[in-house]
Amino acid sequence: MTDTQQLPDLWAVVPAGGAGTRLWPLSRRTAPKFLLDLTGAGRTLLQSTVDRLAPLAGDRVMVVTGAVHADAVRAQLPEIDGDRVVAEPSPRDSMAAIGLAAAFLEASEPDAVMASFAADHVITDTAGFQRAVTEAVEAARLGWLVTIGIQPTGPATGFGYIRSGADIAGTAARVVEQFVEKPSREVAQGYLATGAYRWNAGMFVVRPGVLLELLAETDPAFAKALRGIAADPSTLPEVWPTLPKIAIDHAVAEPAAAAGRVASVTGGFGWDDVGDFASLGDLLRDLRAGQGQQAPDVEVIGDAALVRTVDAGGLVVPASGRTVAVIGLDDVVVVDTPDALLVTTRERAQEVKAIVAGLTADGRADLT
Repeated sequence: MTDTQQLPDLWAVVPAGGAGTRLWPLSRRTAPKFLLDLTGAGRTLLQSTVDRLAPLAGDRVMVVTGAVHADAVRAQLPEIDGDRVVAEPSPRDSMAAIGLAAAFLEASEPDAVMASFAADHVITDTAGFQRAVTEAVEAARLGWLVTIGIQPTGPATGFGYIRSGADIAGTAARVVEQFVEKPSREVAQGYLATGAYRWNAGMFVVRPGVLLELLAETDPAFAKALRGIAADPSTLPEVWPTLPKIAIDHAVAEPAAAAGRVASVTGGFGWDDVGDFASLGDLLRDLRAGQGQQAPDVEVIGDAALVRTVDAGGLVVPASGRTVAVIGLDDVVVVDTPDALLVTTRERAQEVKAIVAGLTADGRADLT
């Protein structure tokens, strides 16, 4: 990018967790969605996340992931020093993951600004994303916990929202008045009408010490434990299971917003958390439109030569190598893998999670 300048005090933190169960059977515990190329870009979601942060952070990147995925992450990101891939012994939610990165950075780079971005999101306007990050870093340098709120494109009910108030002098940020949970459609429409609300995408930019001090105000033992691990990493296996399992939003962002210590900048870039196969199909169509291409009736992830259709529409993933034929079905989702086949509709794509829950209850770890 010609208008992007590297920020010498910026460290990118990439939490890479979750199983992406609504994208089963393509996404599994052993091969979650952040390790997959879901857009046909030739890069996985994890690699794409690091790619768009590199012009700002250079090689100052830390990935926090599960121990079971650490080797795969290192293989996909050979440009990152192996010790900057931090392996969690078990899932403890986002506060522990991001807080641990903050503790390590506080100990080694006390004047840094850390920017945390999930490894499994898709952003279509890289230049817009980098502008927003730069604006957020400017506010974070002043001591704010900054979140990047996504400009809503509709009254979505699947996201939490951020309500912003007064401008912060000398920055592009506004004070966050409140984080609100996922609303009904009617309530979301009301939010959009005010112009004060943004989607909460879980993007946070802050000085590591500020984040840990905010955590210490609500849970001093938690903050002390994270700092203890940073001081002696050999204690990680012992201490980690004792940490609270809580999201950063609930542990820090919400109480800090109530105290008037959170800021927000608006992200006007295209953003998608690829929550299910319906949203993935929409994303692929949007990507084609942005490239001036006409979207086919059936979007294909993988080898299009393996898919045959007649009067059909939807999304097909021929991941088993077999030919998949679809006739006379609209808005269908077909995901064919070597050991499992999913057939559903776009409308009910989110219910895939229930199948995974059932398989787990039945002890079918080989399929999940």
